[in-house]
Amino acid sequence: MIKSFFIVLILLFGLGAGYWIGRQHQITEQGDLQVAKVRKLLYYRHPMNPQVTSLEPAKDEMGMDYVAVYDEPLATETLATKAGKVLYYRHPMGAADTSLVPKKDEMGMDYLPVYEGEQNIPGQIQISPEKVQKLGVTTSLISERNLTRQVRALGSIQADEGRIKTVSAKYEGWIKHLSVNSLGLTVKSGQVLFDVYSPELITAQQEYVIARQSVQVLQNGSVQVIDTAEQLAKNALQRLKYWDIGPAQLKNLQETQMPLDSVPFIAPFSGVVLEKPAQEGVRFMPGELLFRLADLSSVWLLADVFEQDIALVKQGQSVQVFINAYPDKQFTGKVSFIYPTLTTETRTVKVRVELANVDGLLKPGLYGNLILTASDGHLTQMAVTESAVIDTGKRQIVLLSRGEGRFEPRTVKLGVLADGYYAVLGGLALGDEVVTHANFLIDAESNLKAALNGMSTSEPDLKPEE
Repeated sequence: MIKSFFIVLILLFGLGAGYWIGRQHQITEQGDLQVAKVRKLLYYRHPMNPQVTSLEPAKDEMGMDYVAVYDEPLATETLATKAGKVLYYRHPMGAADTSLVPKKDEMGMDYLPVYEGEQNIPGQIQISPEKVQKLGVTTSLISERNLTRQVRALGSIQADEGRIKTVSAKYEGWIKHLSVNSLGLTVKSGQVLFDVYSPELITAQQEYVIARQSVQVLQNGSVQVIDTAEQLAKNALQRLKYWDIGPAQLKNLQETQMPLDSVPFIAPFSGVVLEKPAQEGVRFMPGELLFRLADLSSVWLLADVFEQDIALVKQGQSVQVFINAYPDKQFTGKVSFIYPTLTTETRTVKVRVELANVDGLLKPGLYGNLILTASDGHLTQMAVTESAVIDTGKRQIVLLSRGEGRFEPRTVKLGVLADGYYAVLGGLALGDEVVTHANFLIDAESNLKAALNGMSTSEPDLKPEE
């Protein structure tokens, strides 16, 4: 009884399996018939070597069936229906070789179909939308911006050259006592710098005294003689004035009529002692430098501005100055002079800034930073972001987005760079859409295609050595 049940069960399983296999075979045959209606069988190719083909079904040395090759894949038919009419087929590696019918390249790769609307326009770069997305291409519109730029430069405080004066004598003499005996001291006008012994001064004083005494003696003489004596006295006094003898000393000489052996040398102006060649007991000659004084109530900042920024610096511009010694203070000055020469070693131009120094904080030699806000005179300008510009060394190029994966290289003329944007002087219009990110990748893609096209048209085929 049990044995009969198992026999019946086996028979039912066999009948079911046979029905399922037959059904699958029928479905396959129907599918092949449908495929045959859509595609035309061209040939059979070796499963591992596409160069080996056969017009009849065959097997390779491993027993694997040859693969059927049809005139057009079903997927292509579907894409053609969606994308439009197929115009031609292009080389899969970008070579300048096309075909009106499907074919394979020398590596066995299928040529790629080009549909209606996808053909390249001269002067434009064509990239598939999928690749554009993978490259991460971003764009922006050309608009107007207020371009202002900060010029920064380093410099140092220097004494105003127009306020530096030298102290020298107009006669020969010896320094007896030096009152101002160190550098950096502040000297006031009329202050005694040193006492001087000079035979020329003593002689000039004596001449004045003799002339005055002659006038007194000749009071009863003729008018002509008296006038001559008075003129001699005036000339002697005037000579002492020309030699910068102080008013107090001249008055004392007139009153006492006694020549002084030691005459104080008076500072003709105020300032800080920058140089002091004068030494006590040393002889000096007329015109020899004894002191160099500088008025530091106003000083200069001499800054080195790079040549690419010098066009933005104008005389009279306001400047903010920060001195390293006073990090919590800000000083304001004006550009007073732009030097006419460029230092070739550093490619910089010196700029002079005048600074008030009422409190005396700005000492010659201190380092400082100059900050100047500049523009080229336009309130708003058409501008393009710096990342959109491809600089080839000879020209500047941007990529205009024409939609649907098409890009057009455009040569532009650019102005100053400020706040990450170039001023556009030519080549673009307001509203143009330019690539701001991955433009170098697009450029590399187009260059690769151009190189492959050049290889296919100009280079000879390589032949194996015999």
